[in-house]
Amino acid sequence: MSRFFRGDSSSESSSSDEEELYSEEEEEEEEEEKEASSDEDGDADEDDDDDSDDEEGGKKSGANRFMRDADSESEESSDEDRAKVVKSAKDKRLEELEGTVKAIENGQKINDWGSISTEFDKLNRQVVKLVQAGNTPKVYIKAIAELEDFMNEAIAKQKVSTKKMNATNARGLNAVKQRIKKNNKDFQKDIDAYKADKDTFMESDEEEEVIVPKTKTKSAPAPTFDIGDDEGFSTVGKGGRTLQFTPESILKHLRSIMESRGKKNTDRTEQIKIMEKLYEVATSPYQRVRVLLTLISTRFDLTTGVQTFMSQDQWKAAEKEFGNLLEVLESNKDLVVIENAEEWEDDEKPPTIAPGEKFKIPGSVVSYVERLDDELTRSLQHIDPHTAEYIDRLSDEGALYNNIVRTLLYTEGLKKDESLQVPQDSLNRIVMRRLEHVYFKPSAVVKILEENCWKAIPAKLNSAITPRDSVSDATALVNVLCNYLFVNSEGIIRARAMLCQIYFLALHDNYYKARDMMLMSHLQETINAFDVHSQILFNRTLVQVGLCAFRAGLVYEAQTTLQEICGSGRQKELLAQGVMIQRYNQVSPEQERLERQRQLPFHMHINLELLECVYLTCSMLLEIPLLAQTGSSPDIKKRVISKTYRRMLEYHERQIFTGPPENTRDHVMQASKALAAGEWKKATEFIHLIKIWELMAKPDSIKTMLSEQIQEEGLRTYLFTYAPYYDTLSVGTLSSMFELSDRKVAAIVSKMISHEELAAALDQVNSSIIFRKGVELSRLQSLALTLSDKASGLIESNERTLETRTQGMANAFERQGGRGGRGGNRGGQRGGRGGGRGGGTGVPRQAGGTQFTGGALGGAIRA
Repeated sequence: MSRFFRGDSSSESSSSDEEELYSEEEEEEEEEEKEASSDEDGDADEDDDDDSDDEEGGKKSGANRFMRDADSESEESSDEDRAKVVKSAKDKRLEELEGTVKAIENGQKINDWGSISTEFDKLNRQVVKLVQAGNTPKVYIKAIAELEDFMNEAIAKQKVSTKKMNATNARGLNAVKQRIKKNNKDFQKDIDAYKADKDTFMESDEEEEVIVPKTKTKSAPAPTFDIGDDEGFSTVGKGGRTLQFTPESILKHLRSIMESRGKKNTDRTEQIKIMEKLYEVATSPYQRVRVLLTLISTRFDLTTGVQTFMSQDQWKAAEKEFGNLLEVLESNKDLVVIENAEEWEDDEKPPTIAPGEKFKIPGSVVSYVERLDDELTRSLQHIDPHTAEYIDRLSDEGALYNNIVRTLLYTEGLKKDESLQVPQDSLNRIVMRRLEHVYFKPSAVVKILEENCWKAIPAKLNSAITPRDSVSDATALVNVLCNYLFVNSEGIIRARAMLCQIYFLALHDNYYKARDMMLMSHLQETINAFDVHSQILFNRTLVQVGLCAFRAGLVYEAQTTLQEICGSGRQKELLAQGVMIQRYNQVSPEQERLERQRQLPFHMHINLELLECVYLTCSMLLEIPLLAQTGSSPDIKKRVISKTYRRMLEYHERQIFTGPPENTRDHVMQASKALAAGEWKKATEFIHLIKIWELMAKPDSIKTMLSEQIQEEGLRTYLFTYAPYYDTLSVGTLSSMFELSDRKVAAIVSKMISHEELAAALDQVNSSIIFRKGVELSRLQSLALTLSDKASGLIESNERTLETRTQGMANAFERQGGRGGRGGNRGGQRGGRGGGRGGGTGVPRQAGGTQFTGGALGGAIRA
């Protein structure tokens, strides 16, 4: 029959004193033994009458009573005559203890450390009640002393052995090694006595035990809290008893929760509910701190998976509890939470703190706030940024920033006390977190954030690094935080602080200072040795410096700075703003997962469309005059500033039909075409039609700057293109064509002449430009020179291929006279590969139509 039809045994409620000694697990085992024995009695024996059923606890079911015959009654009466041995609870515990010790000895014989670890934990649980009832059992002392010796022997053997222990045994050995030293400290005196004289120690076992009659003393009951749920249900522990929470039992409950941490089938949600009730019961600050530390850690354990992120409710609860923890620590200066503290082992009584002393509690406040920050970032990564949920989640950053600043104040206070030995690294980490929440924001946003933060912090708290009243400006705040990290940190943190300051300066249009800091840091030489997150920050800083140069009207500097990032075509990946799916690149799932983890939240993104627009516009202003210059002077070696821009321009020119521009790229390409044709007004119109300029801080000034740049580059392009067709050209004509002042035109022409880009002279008296004519090349000559260049390039590539395939044996195929004499028999006095192309005259050929030698730039190109 089912156990639900059986009554309770009267023996269970017979002695309340004895029941107090039972542990919950032992009660379960006794009940199971009684149920098993009653089942056997029900199958083999029969009842005399209804009274015997009541006496034996009602374990026999009513259905079996009608199935029995008369013979079974005599069998049962004979069984009752047998003598029954009744054991006390203490004897049963000793038997269980001896059985566990025997199991440990068996495990030692076969070197099974997995079973030894399990039985050792069981042994420590069993001995707790025996220690409370009287002296420590000598069997237990003997077992732990011999186990420690056996463990030391096993470790010594393992060090000299070449064969490695299997994983299960190694885990068990490490577990025993960690626990046994801490466990044996409490019994060290008995262990030393046992090792001194084993026989005498074991013989005195029975003599030392003195039975003291237990007298009941009435004492005031401790306040117990049986907290049930709203629906009338209450928490039930092992053995079916309702859990009762008292201030004295808080440390025990926390110990059991900490021991179950990381184990399988652990209901963390239930543990969180228990700890919330424990926090309500807690009476002393020490208990509150211990509960809060364990509770926050357990909340973080809910999201151990990499793909998942902490729910908003759990995050807000953890943030609130972290705030409560800081409040308790701020109001109780005698309690400090530091990483190098020793754990309080006695769960029975709380520690007594002497006045003037500080009690250390193991934990890390800085690690908690870092984990809160990481969980918020991970949550923002997974939420769609175009929804109201993202804005709602982002509003939690203010509360997080408040906690970061309060943690900074608390860590500063600990650092002042030299006896606590707080490492400088903890303070550096929290300052870096504060800086990372500030560096990418505009000054107005930072000012509001700081004001709200200091309002939420109690007036009695202040900071030595950033005092409450002194740092009101965002620039000053960033400067103070960065200077502190420059002085007190090194390595990655110092480099990241410098990058944050450069980013902030570039964001607020301090280009020259940002550029000088970037060059003096020399980070571009060592950034490849840093971690991926620091490389991403470097890329973001580089892009921001380029955008700052563009806003300042420095087109060449902007294009040079942005070339490395934008020219690669991997802006998304390099700035951690998206994962690029490469067509021919095989990315493993692990790599893709890591890439997605590195993504920045949407509110930290740099607009990629704006970045591309700036890069292409700068490339247009540099490339179009260069194309005009090389087109009019074919002998000048072709120089490419931006391959990306050139490819787009060639693709656009190959199109048969060109419609009206639709996107940013089309606008820039059509503006480039118009600028090359000398239609600077049309080019300006196309550039101004790009709507992305509205995203910049001062769009009108940006458009004005672009108009001026297009006018100047249009003038340069016109002069490069049409110089061979002019003898003289009036400055006034150019001024009217490009709507520039005469002085501006004269300045541009003078600059071109001084750089030897234009073979001309400026007649200031008549305000005209006089062009110098030279030997003009015909179309056929120009094409012949181009063909010779391509042929020589083809020969060079063939020779390199030959050397690669013959592995250095290419000398066997050289013609007579060596490599330098290859052109000797072909071109008259052409002295090899480096000789002049003009035949036997030996005089360098001048630029067609302009008598232009190339100057310093031409010499550098020819070299």
